Amino acid sequence: METKQVVYVISDSVGETAELVVKAVATQFNGGHVEIRRNSYVDDIEDIEDVILLAKRGNSLIAYTIVIPDLKEYLDKRAVEEGIVAVDLLSPLMNAFTVKFNQEPHHQPGLMRQLDEEYFRKIEAIEFAVKYDDGRDPRGILKADIVLIGVSRTSKTPLSMYLAHKRYKVANVPLVPEVPPPEELFQIPRKNCIGLIISPDKLNEIRKERLKALGLASRANYASFQRILDELDYAEKIMKRVGCPIINVSNKAVEETAGLILDVLKKERSS
Repeated sequence: METKQVVYVISDSVGETAELVVKAVATQFNGGHVEIRRNSYVDDIEDIEDVILLAKRGNSLIAYTIVIPDLKEYLDKRAVEEGIVAVDLLSPLMNAFTVKFNQEPHHQPGLMRQLDEEYFRKIEAIEFAVKYDDGRDPRGILKADIVLIGVSRTSKTPLSMYLAHKRYKVANVPLVPEVPPPEELFQIPRKNCIGLIISPDKLNEIRKERLKALGLASRANYASFQRILDELDYAEKIMKRVGCPIINVSNKAVEETAGLILDVLKKERSS
């Protein structure tokens, strides 16, 4: 049986980038006979020295993604001294960026991992907002960073999605006189909840437009003034019971309301 060749991957971060590049290249040379040994979070010369000795003993190749200058220089020097082929996977492109954009790199390991974590937190928050939209599952109230409550057409869903893109897990609960609010709403800290109110005139206008878009009569009870007043009165009582801050969303864009929500929560949580 043919012995596998060993490639040592060294990184001052996770090392995923270097491993993926080595795998991509290995497929061009029957990659099944290449063994990759990853050395992550290398941050001192002793770690590098250990890999140098192993690579020399096994006549192996080293591929690395190191952005800390001192470590890179040490690895290059020792590889030359020991006759080991060590391939720098980042410097050629980093140098091109430096020349092209006239900027110096940060030389800070782990930055891509930070970007990845930010991205996945955003995706997780968006999925949370979808799952716990419109009071579908009251268990989300206890898990949420922010809970929005209000009558229908107070922008609860658009606000939930907008805040999710800022990595907040948001649940929203519609307040309807005929439906008792979930008990979970009264179990969370008041600083986690925001009540959304709107002027009766504006809500009447929005609901009429909504009915028109659905091809329904604008005289339906949903848009009647008395129904709106009853709903707003009921919602106000629930919000007072919860003790949450209240924001009037009348004539406000989603971005503006979201900014107010974050400002209010910041003040509530710091007090």
